[in-house]
Amino acid sequence: MNTKLLMTASSVVMGILGIVLIFLPKEILSNLHQTPTETLILTAQIMGALYFGFAAMNWMAKNLVIGGIYSKPLSLGNFAHFFIAALALIKSLTNNHFASKYIWVLTIIYTLFAVAFAKVSFTNPKIKQP
Repeated sequence: MNTKLLMTASSVVMGILGIVLIFLPKEILSNLHQTPTETLILTAQIMGALYFGFAAMNWMAKNLVIGGIYSKPLSLGNFAHFFIAALALIKSLTNNHFASKYIWVLTIIYTLFAVAFAKVSFTNPKIKQP
């Protein structure tokens, strides 16, 4: 698997989510039919900071060999994030049949990243020989 592409794509997705949550928390909450209270706004902004930090970490590590024993904390952290979030999103969709189209798109994206990071985390990388 091309881990450089995977790390770049996950970095871009999380970076966009992070920036949007940091600077537009009221609009995002309103679009998801939530009343933007001060606590929810603060929670969304903190979540945006987490996304942005994860995006920066993935961007900086995109050129490393990832998989197997190489960069194990990085690959497992990404796998855990995407897998747990994908499970939560899938559970939400099964309980709410009238979910927003944004939740559907996010669920598909998270599931694809969870599968990709599972493959990277639990298989050996193909290292190019000089």
